[in-house]
Amino acid sequence: MRARAPAGPGSDRLRVAVVGVGYLGRFHALIYARMPEVTLVGLVDADPQRAQAVATEAGCAVYDSLADLAPQVDAVSVVVPTTAHLQAAEPFLRRGCAVLIEKPIAATQAEGAAIVALARDHGALLQIGHVERFNAGVMALAQRITVPRYIEAQRMGGFTERATDVDVVSDLMIHDIDIILSLMGSEITAISAVGAAVLTPHVDIANARLEFANGAVANVVASRVSDKQTRRIRVFQSGGYLSLDFIGQTIDHAWLREVPGAARPEIARERLQVDAVKPLDQELAAFVASARTGRPPLVDGAIGLKALEVALEVRARIGC
Repeated sequence: MRARAPAGPGSDRLRVAVVGVGYLGRFHALIYARMPEVTLVGLVDADPQRAQAVATEAGCAVYDSLADLAPQVDAVSVVVPTTAHLQAAEPFLRRGCAVLIEKPIAATQAEGAAIVALARDHGALLQIGHVERFNAGVMALAQRITVPRYIEAQRMGGFTERATDVDVVSDLMIHDIDIILSLMGSEITAISAVGAAVLTPHVDIANARLEFANGAVANVVASRVSDKQTRRIRVFQSGGYLSLDFIGQTIDHAWLREVPGAARPEIARERLQVDAVKPLDQELAAFVASARTGRPPLVDGAIGLKALEVALEVRARIGC
């Protein structure tokens, strides 16, 4: 995987584009536009009016097609519907551009594998947008974990009209699947799951149990039909327990502490307040750094593909 050397008139800035400037893609464009080491060259969107509005806001050009835009850039964010990821990313991957694809990597395993193969065959850096990996709380939690034995994750919120064209596993649960896979460091041996469609034709609430080769277990719940918003992950390991509240950015830590002269150890407790960061800003900054240096991304294509494969198996177990 090689770094792309920025080109253009007397510039060492990375030339970047955004494909798809809907709700999330707009934020990609605006973040790139304020990065001093980046030139936001342009964007493409299926809605010409939307494209022009965001281009005016971000101070870049609108391109009519991917074929016109791809030769002009070193890196690109692909923020289109999941079913269009392969089509949108292919022209850039074939040119060896660094590509960031929003999660999940693709709608099917075959398309995800094709994206990974294109990146490999053309020496293109590929990052998948599992933005929660750049959550300050997740990073702080990972530093304190040794060998987890049981993980419980809850990602629950109220109903919104956005993203109801997909099921809750693809929309929300896949975040925690990716985090759990990164923390466990062991292969999955069994998956069971249940779920139900409540307010949409797709599954709106789901529960999955993941069993790992090292004997560890994870229980994952995702809902978009809950009265109360909950974003929490609990990790139990030998001698201790950690619980991350994504919303409050706090980590509760409990562990056994030896007490001199006591017959048994006591349970010590502390609450850690994590300095919050904006995960999307951190994710895009890391992508730009990888594109400039060739440093492997935190979430590469193979990692994104594995998260998708697990999510698809969960869906299959539910029957959706």
